[in-house]
Amino acid sequence: MSPTPREKLGRHGEQLAARYLAAQGYEIIERNWRCRAGELDIIARQGGEWVFIEVRTRRAQDTSPAIESITEGKEARILAAAEAYLQAHELDEVSWRVDLAVVALSTRGPQIEIIRDATGW
Repeated sequence: MSPTPREKLGRHGEQLAARYLAAQGYEIIERNWRCRAGELDIIARQGGEWVFIEVRTRRAQDTSPAIESITEGKEARILAAAEAYLQAHELDEVSWRVDLAVVALSTRGPQIEIIRDATGW
């Protein structure tokens, strides 16, 4: 089954975000990790911290629509998936956070914004 236009857009945004994050010093560990709680788009390390990154991509002139697309339910699923990842990989005593990578695809080209420690959207 071929991907839908929405899935293609999401994958493209994740690729752009992963390249941008790597250029910003994030070490990409894994992408699209799935568990019962949901999916983690990008798992990385930065310094001594583990970082779970949710990528939101929209066709827009700026990143606001992507930021606004995060609901409380989505935030809860991301946190539950992050905790499941830590448990599955026996990373009980590590420092971690959730970042949000928002990608706006406009006629001017992609804009990417990283929001560190983004819980409490």
